[in-house]
Amino acid sequence: MTAPMERGQGRQAIGLSVLLMVCIAFLPVGASHTVQAQTVQSQSLIEKTFPHSKKCKRCHERVYEEWETSPLSKSIHSPAFRTALDVYLKSPGGKDQALCFRCHAPHVREFSDQAQLFVDQTKGGDPSLDGVACSQCHLIKHVDRAKHPPEPKYEVGGKTLYGPYKDFVQNLAHQSMESSLFQKSDLCLNCHQSVPSAANLGKANDLLGNWDQSRAVMSGKECQTCHMPQQVGESANGEKKRTIANHSFPGRLGKLRQEAAKLAVQTKVEGDKTTVTVKVQSLVPHNLPATHPAWASVVLNLEIKGKNLKTVFSDKRVYGRTYQDAQGQPTIFDFEAVKVTEDTVLKPEETREETFTFPTPKDTRTFDIEVGLTYAPLTGPAPFLQLVEAESPQGSQDSVFQPIDIVKRTENVPVGK
Repeated sequence: MTAPMERGQGRQAIGLSVLLMVCIAFLPVGASHTVQAQTVQSQSLIEKTFPHSKKCKRCHERVYEEWETSPLSKSIHSPAFRTALDVYLKSPGGKDQALCFRCHAPHVREFSDQAQLFVDQTKGGDPSLDGVACSQCHLIKHVDRAKHPPEPKYEVGGKTLYGPYKDFVQNLAHQSMESSLFQKSDLCLNCHQSVPSAANLGKANDLLGNWDQSRAVMSGKECQTCHMPQQVGESANGEKKRTIANHSFPGRLGKLRQEAAKLAVQTKVEGDKTTVTVKVQSLVPHNLPATHPAWASVVLNLEIKGKNLKTVFSDKRVYGRTYQDAQGQPTIFDFEAVKVTEDTVLKPEETREETFTFPTPKDTRTFDIEVGLTYAPLTGPAPFLQLVEAESPQGSQDSVFQPIDIVKRTENVPVGK
């Protein structure tokens, strides 16, 4: 993570660009124009079948602006994805170029012969193709749950878009049709239930856990209840206000994460020894964290501050999964994993009790306990982290390198005599 490394990456990128231009220059006369024309034609066909979100913005400005702030809008834009994709493509199992895009740009399912275009667009750093946007969801007519992972079936070749509303407004841009699928979790499962590249791990790498047996689901809640909360507004510009779904998809980002868990703290001072018991209660009806990407983890941090607020003890518990590759080495990549070596994920709506014991702080009448549950920043091998940093315009300040608070508790405890 150094400036020289970034300059090296820049020189490498410039060198590749020069090499590409040289190669194109030595193609047979007209060949480079033919390649470019074919690329433009292919992209045009893709966007004709799956209209670009910017076209939707013309009439659905509010929805577009919400989506633009969401993680979905960055599904093929994020530095971490671009870097991980490059690692995958260079791996022994990376021959299926479309694999990662089946979730990150799911319309590749209809254009498997154009997978290289999706790769090139993503690795370019500023793709003009959509990843997960309007038509990638609103053209889904059916989800086949008999497949693993569940597989979306698209309505292509027409002008019908599907959605949850009965009272849709007729318009000249497209036909609309109500579908109950858009009020069910089934719509989300094709990308969020399991990872295609980790199929060999089977149930051991189920991302959501027994979500369909949770109290939340039994009470009638679906994914959309929390991740597309209802609000009052206009779906299309100038439309009459009504109850509609929010499209910022809150989760790890957004205020929704503050409702993901509760902490209860009990402290017992026994002379020179103090014990702190923390009950971590997950409030979500799926695993916390959902373990894709494979480096995802949630961390419970405990910090004890004694005299002059000096930290005298700290400890942590990590909730996540660790993986092993075929050579028996740890890996953060699903596509390399052949075994789950440890699973400490908080299961749906689980309460976990953690105990910490430490020497009672001296020379003070009271001490402070600070307990926090956070989403951990990106972790992994140094070369991988350096590449992600080099890919990001924000460098080491990219949000992927920052912890994200879920919930915190602070207490002042008397030492006693």
